[in-house]
Amino acid sequence: MDTAYVTLSRQSGLMDEMRLVANNIANANTTGYRQQGLVFSEYIRDMPNSPSLSMSRAEARNSSMQQGVLTQTGGQFDFAIEGDGFFMVETENGNRLTRAGSFSTNADGDLVSMDGARVLDANGAPVFIPPDAASIDVGSDGTLSVDGQLLGQLGVFNVADTNELVREGNTRFRTDGAIEPVDEPVVLHRFLEGSNVNAIQQVTRLVEIQRAYELGQSFLESEDERVRGALKALMRRFG
Repeated sequence: MDTAYVTLSRQSGLMDEMRLVANNIANANTTGYRQQGLVFSEYIRDMPNSPSLSMSRAEARNSSMQQGVLTQTGGQFDFAIEGDGFFMVETENGNRLTRAGSFSTNADGDLVSMDGARVLDANGAPVFIPPDAASIDVGSDGTLSVDGQLLGQLGVFNVADTNELVREGNTRFRTDGAIEPVDEPVVLHRFLEGSNVNAIQQVTRLVEIQRAYELGQSFLESEDERVRGALKALMRRFG
């Protein structure tokens, strides 16, 4: 039975990783998406009247912060960050960080994300775009000018340790740590950053996980048949 416990723990971890990798593949074309991975750790389980078991456990998830491909779109409110940093948006649950820079304006003239969250400037205030603006210019540092007049600076922020970021949805993160403006941000106007998912690598990994899971399932079925056979033999002998 000890081997069954070990295999079950492995199957559980493989299933978690399978779901995660499948989600990576599904978001291979999602603007600003960050590829996820699982961190496995050894889990020691004490067993009564028998040696302890060493099993694996999917302890946590991490997100790759590798730069995604930057693509010129020509969109008036499309922005991308080259290098470190995140845009900040204001949500019902608090401010959140994101690399997804596909924005638009709402009826009040606020720059907003695709789901209506207001985009914040370098001082943490909403970015306002005058409805009658004829032209918008954006400097490489995120400085916004409307019709030749300085309007403000698009906020680009970072955290001391990106491992402390907690993912919310596919493209947003929250953190309980300090958030600081990036000193010298590089913002590209009329560009978007694509997902950083390595689709070929992830598909290959998904196939490997599926094969490993099927092998574990086959072992569990064989172990179940073995135990059932042993029980039947005991029942015939002492029944």
